[in-house]
Amino acid sequence: MAGKPTPQSQLTERDLSRWRLVEDFRTRLAQAAQTLTLHPTWSDPQRLLQYRDYLSLFLLGLLNPAVRTMRGLCAASHLRRVQEEVCSRSVSLGSFSEAQTVLDPALLAEVFTQLSRALPVTKGAAQRRWLIQDGSLFDALPRMYWALWRRQGKAQSQVRLHLSLDLAQNAPARAAITPGKGCERAAWRTLWQRGEGYVADRYYGEDYQLFGEMDRAGVAFVVRLLEEAVINVEEELPLSQADRQAKVIRAAWVRLGCRARYRSLRLRVVWVQTDKEVLRLATNLGPEELSAGEVALLYQQRWQVELFFRWVKCILGCRHWLAQSPGGVAIELYLALIAALLLQLYSGQAPNRRMMELIQLYLLGVASLDELEQGLERQRQRFARRKKS
Repeated sequence: MAGKPTPQSQLTERDLSRWRLVEDFRTRLAQAAQTLTLHPTWSDPQRLLQYRDYLSLFLLGLLNPAVRTMRGLCAASHLRRVQEEVCSRSVSLGSFSEAQTVLDPALLAEVFTQLSRALPVTKGAAQRRWLIQDGSLFDALPRMYWALWRRQGKAQSQVRLHLSLDLAQNAPARAAITPGKGCERAAWRTLWQRGEGYVADRYYGEDYQLFGEMDRAGVAFVVRLLEEAVINVEEELPLSQADRQAKVIRAAWVRLGCRARYRSLRLRVVWVQTDKEVLRLATNLGPEELSAGEVALLYQQRWQVELFFRWVKCILGCRHWLAQSPGGVAIELYLALIAALLLQLYSGQAPNRRMMELIQLYLLGVASLDELEQGLERQRQRFARRKKS
């Protein structure tokens, strides 16, 4: 691809290659493969199915609404156009299934990292990049025994996607994939980076020692506390008119915990009155870096990560497992995140259902590039009008 697409760029006929998502993916895949050591089987001259063809065909299943099963993908691989644009040869069910056992998901993790870096980094409040941290469960099949766990007294098979979502770009920045029983706080420790800021819900506010680890690591946070959290107030803080307009009713320096030996570091807690309840938000930043009103407004945007999970499951259609091993599931979820980033790079924003339909019609060859451009522009204008109203 000749250069990075930008959200502001206008599509022209010369930019047609920019909408060949699978072609772009194969290019990035080849670049990532140069930085990693692949399984020896991929260099075996007797192997017919190559990792590029396998992953490109897999990605097609996420982008194309006409193909949703492994059998359907393998049948599609016999089509001439699919062999020209996606995979170089027909693929059997056995070969497709076997590939998940010898492909390291780290290859896709590297492609995902490359794409997330292609999006511009925007600094927000306190001159930091803010990310929303959360996890979401995906139901697995009962025979996926490695994903079995007991939740609320009931045995279930589930996979958990741990995600850091860039707040400014509304795009995935980092991810980890574990069985459903995987601890979200433990996964978070592997994702955060110095100098960043995170917004998280109350589950992440249960471990007060975690706050100390983040502060020592140079990571800022705005985390909601549980209703039963014990708050020891040390100093009340004044509120400005802007803070009160953001529905802040109180702010104070505090330490959390009922026993002195288990208490947290000194934090600032901001009480925010909503229509239903009072939220208690903890941060390690002082009012000179992040006002109480900004704390409230940051947390108010946490819902973006819930919408992204819904987009992956409902609009992108990542509900049917094309692979069932731990590595195969990781491959599918990384491909879903890669598809999300590719679509966002090309369309300028996370596509909604109407935009996805337009993109899929174009990829199917039903809509022309001009029709795609016009349709996406109409959707952008509607989105802009909703934000203003």
